[in-house]
Amino acid sequence: MNYKELGSTGLKVSVIGFGGIPIQRIDDKDAKKVITSAEEKGINFIDTARGYSISEEYIGKALEGRREKWIIATKSMSRDRESMKKDVKISLSNLKTDYIDLYQFHNIKTMEEYNKVLSEDGAYNALVQYKNEGKIRHIGITSHSLDILKIAIESGKFETIMYPYNIVENQAEELFKRAKELNIGVIAMKPMAGGALIDGTLALKYILQNENVTCAIPGMGTIEEVEENSNLGSNMSVLNEEEKAKVKKISEELGTEFCRRCGYCAPCSKGIDIPSVFLFQGYKERYNLEQWAEERYAAMKHKAEECIECGVCEERCPYNLPIRSMLKNAEKIFGK
Repeated sequence: MNYKELGSTGLKVSVIGFGGIPIQRIDDKDAKKVITSAEEKGINFIDTARGYSISEEYIGKALEGRREKWIIATKSMSRDRESMKKDVKISLSNLKTDYIDLYQFHNIKTMEEYNKVLSEDGAYNALVQYKNEGKIRHIGITSHSLDILKIAIESGKFETIMYPYNIVENQAEELFKRAKELNIGVIAMKPMAGGALIDGTLALKYILQNENVTCAIPGMGTIEEVEENSNLGSNMSVLNEEEKAKVKKISEELGTEFCRRCGYCAPCSKGIDIPSVFLFQGYKERYNLEQWAEERYAAMKHKAEECIECGVCEERCPYNLPIRSMLKNAEKIFGK
């Protein structure tokens, strides 16, 4: 396995990390087998979140007695100080550890959220307190907004960033380059484009050829997935001409109806969070997390069925996606 320094953290992480979403589909015993297999293959970075139902608990059980072999990252949607303090305590308990290597702000969507996090009673100060106490070691941020991460990396407050990066979603390449210049670790999430990419080997090879990416975190729920993914981390190589042609073809085919969650379609006149609709649809259709996706879709204040087909979102979309027809399809998917 190849390893890279995670920005200025001093942590040396495997270029292939373990994404903790798919283990929600299996039980704790199988999760332990999969995670143990990853450890045997040299994977030492594992990423989860408070929002991934029982993922933290499964990881905690799996890493009992082997905590020192792993670099653990988790994240929280909390935006205020007290809520974040509660979440960190829950994470420490779930993960059965007295410290967490990397604690991240999960999916900062708007400048309002970003400013709230950094306010006097915001969640950032809670993490600083816990960092001073040794309960967390480093602070990171995740987002689907390029604009927010561009501001975040210049703030000097975050040691890592996490953003989608794959064959279809490569709009962050300049951001990653700047992050590396600032010695900020870059974690590539959604390497399989939320399950839209079938050729996992090609998908990871594409990501690993980018020298500005520290590690990719494909979700893993089987030992077979661990073996395939870890092999790419052990045998890194550049794309050949045939593979480059495949990448181009996949990008062109998927790009016509693939939401990059850039947010430029907002605001919707009916208040629909359009990128989230498509995100939850992907989890239901491609991640085999139907209940999880349906619960989150059901909790949305405004749903796809409320679309009035005004078309303003399509005028704003930089990728010229047929958003209206895509929302109609999502309405059918969640109406089943």
